Amino acid sequence: MRALNTFIQRWLVFAVAVGVWQLATTAAADPFFPTPWTIATTARDLWFSPAFGAHIVPGVGRMLVGWALAGLIGVALGVLLGRSRTAMSYLGPLFNFMRSVPPPLLVPFFVATVGVTSMQLPTIVFGAIWPVLLNTVDGARSVDATKVETARAFRLSKAQWILGVVLPSAAPKVFAGLRLSLSISLILMVISELVGSINGIGNQLVRAQRDYDLPVMWAWIVLLGVLGYLFNTLLLMVEHRALAWQPRHSAQAKSLATGG
Repeated sequence: MRALNTFIQRWLVFAVAVGVWQLATTAAADPFFPTPWTIATTARDLWFSPAFGAHIVPGVGRMLVGWALAGLIGVALGVLLGRSRTAMSYLGPLFNFMRSVPPPLLVPFFVATVGVTSMQLPTIVFGAIWPVLLNTVDGARSVDATKVETARAFRLSKAQWILGVVLPSAAPKVFAGLRLSLSISLILMVISELVGSINGIGNQLVRAQRDYDLPVMWAWIVLLGVLGYLFNTLLLMVEHRALAWQPRHSAQAKSLATGG
């Protein structure tokens, strides 16, 4: 009963907001702002059409592959650099400079180096890697001194040390970086598809904008919001399951499971 009440309360605000949006757009009768009902019917016809396989699947696939590559590279480099006493002293300024460069500005560079039809993936990886890398470095540095001494006393191998001590200690910050990079990957997926892509959500979004097909444009925008919400929810579930051994995350996992 408590879970049901919490669920209703959480979505009641959303339902009220959509209702106000419906009333406001109906009263305004502005073609640039279609009603939620018009957007919903357009989205239903659009998402469950050949566009799903032609544009949604390739776009989401590029986003997930880029995010996964950024995560793997970021975690691997972050653990190595975080446990080094001198590496970040030399590389820290370079990393801070590179992460300060807005990834969309590098689209022409990737177009010139890898081609206009292949630049989406490197654009996503470049922008999404920094939250994971820097959070992993911070997490790897924060391994408790007691755990370090215990590992030395048991003479753990390098693999046992990294997989059994460093990664579990850095896991909370690694997941924080993964959540940030996930939202960045979604944004960069759209931006990279606006230029030279023959398919994808961004390609269809800019095409609808140029054709002044406002309901279709809003249907793609809503899809991006839905995808962002779903992926973030799934990642939070994985995080709570993976970090259930920590008291704080154990309580959050129970709350998520019950809807509280």
